[in-house]
Amino acid sequence: MTQTLAATALLVPDYDEAIAFFTTVLRWTLVEDTPLAPGKRWVLVAPSGGGTLLLARAANETQRAAIGQQGGGRVFLFLHTTSFDADHHRLLAHGVRFLETPRHEPYGTVAVFLDPWGNRWDLIQPS
Repeated sequence: MTQTLAATALLVPDYDEAIAFFTTVLRWTLVEDTPLAPGKRWVLVAPSGGGTLLLARAANETQRAAIGQQGGGRVFLFLHTTSFDADHHRLLAHGVRFLETPRHEPYGTVAVFLDPWGNRWDLIQPS
């Protein structure tokens, strides 16, 4: 038996705002944007190296309260890169807030940043 994690859902307040962040700032690809029902879409974005994120517009108060808190205040998503310096500078130029200066760990170069909704991400260039 083979299993694959097909996507991770990320709660967002607005589809188009989220698509703009991922495709413009992070330079990911919009894989799919399919209307499902009034006000509901199936939106997938992906970085060039693989993996898929489902952008899920919060549909009720419970979901809206969880926007930016899906990791409970911890780093929630881990974005690997082959060019830390270039990605770090591009994100800073787009106003992305880093919570620390880049640091070198045994596993690679890393810095924590916030997406527009407050989720914590690690930008990592593995050793």
